[in-house]
Amino acid sequence: MQVQVETDNHIENREELARYVESVVVDSVDRFADHITSVQVHLHDDTSPEKKSDDDFRCLMEARLTKLKPVAVNEHAGNLHQAINGAGDKLQRALDSLIGKLEDRQRRAVGPGHLSADIGLPPTA
Repeated sequence: MQVQVETDNHIENREELARYVESVVVDSVDRFADHITSVQVHLHDDTSPEKKSDDDFRCLMEARLTKLKPVAVNEHAGNLHQAINGAGDKLQRALDSLIGKLEDRQRRAVGPGHLSADIGLPPTA
């Protein structure tokens, strides 16, 4: 799984920040690695002297999935680390929901008779 990090011109320490982002992404989506080809992360600092707010930092994460549409999440926060962590949590929940639904459909497609055989119960007559 490849992780790409892009930042705007207002963000410093890009290399250190990229390593941090990569660790958050890997921790968040590692169990879905078989389904993910890459994750793109975009970091923005929307701070301006005219308007200051509590959520001036934004992190957008987009996971590219094998044979599925990409999944994207967005998080605004008061600092970059909060935005990155929040986006990582959102991406994990979004993938958990999407992939969980797909796996559930696949289990249902197999049919009910396979369940008893899979857990070692004797077949019913």
